[in-house]
Amino acid sequence: MEKTKVLFISQEITPYLPESELSTIARNLPQGIQEKEKEIRTFMPRFGSINERRNQLHEVIRLSGMNLIINDTDHPLIIKVASIQAARMQVYFIDNDDYFQRKFTIADDDGIEFADNDERAVFFARGVIETIKKLRWAPDVVHCQGWFTALAPILIKKTMNDDPFFANAKIVYSLYNDAFEKPLDSSIKAKVKAMGVAEKDLKLLAQPDYLNLSKLAINMSDGIIKGSAEVNEELEKYALESGKPYLDFQGEEGYIDAYNDFYDSL
Repeated sequence: MEKTKVLFISQEITPYLPESELSTIARNLPQGIQEKEKEIRTFMPRFGSINERRNQLHEVIRLSGMNLIINDTDHPLIIKVASIQAARMQVYFIDNDDYFQRKFTIADDDGIEFADNDERAVFFARGVIETIKKLRWAPDVVHCQGWFTALAPILIKKTMNDDPFFANAKIVYSLYNDAFEKPLDSSIKAKVKAMGVAEKDLKLLAQPDYLNLSKLAINMSDGIIKGSAEVNEELEKYALESGKPYLDFQGEEGYIDAYNDFYDSL
C-alpha cells in the first residue's frame, strides 16, 4: 500500500530560525508524521537571517533556475536544501535575492514590516508549488503553518485544480497567534488574480489585513487546526462556523497523534 504523502509549508522552522511555538511545531511535527509511516516534504522561506554555512544549506541545481512572474517582473526561483540529521529529514528552502537576502524575516530591526511582504508571500507559495511539480511528488495532504503561507491554499485550489500533482490534495491550515500589524499592499489582489484566480474568490483581499488573509486561507482549506492555545477570537468563530473539520488546540504531549488522525480523517 502506498504511503500517504504530507507536504508541510511552514513560515519558520527551528533550528534555522529562533525557537517559537510555530517553529518548534514545524520542526517536530514532520518528524513525528514521518515516524507514523507517512512520506513527507517540508518547505520554508530562506530568510536572510538563516546562517547558510552553519546550517549547511546548499542549492539544488536541478530544481532551481525557473523564473516566477509577479507583478509583471521575472524573479528567479532558487531552491536550497538542508538536512536535520537527528530526524532523517530534509528541509527545502525557497530563495530569491530580491525577496530573501535582507537579514530579517517579516520586519526590519525596528519592527517595521516590509512593504513587499505581499509579493514575498506570493513568491513563496508559488515557489513551493512549482518545486513540488518538479519533484513529481503528489501530496495527499498539504499543511500550511503561519500567515506567510496563507496564499498557498487559494493558489493550490484555484490555479492547480486540474494539475495531477494537486488535484486530490486536502489542505489543512493552522491558526496561530501570529498576527501582523500593517495590512499588506493593496495591489496583492491584482497580483494573485493575474495568476488565474477569479475575482469572486478574492473579495477578502480588497482589504488585505491579517483577519481577511486568514479568512481566505480558511475558505480555501479542507480542515482547520487551532495551533495556539489563544488565537484571534473572530478567526476561531469564523473557522467553526465554516462547518469544515476543525481540530481544537492540542498540547505538546498529544498533538502529533491528533494531527496524524486529523490528516487520515480528511
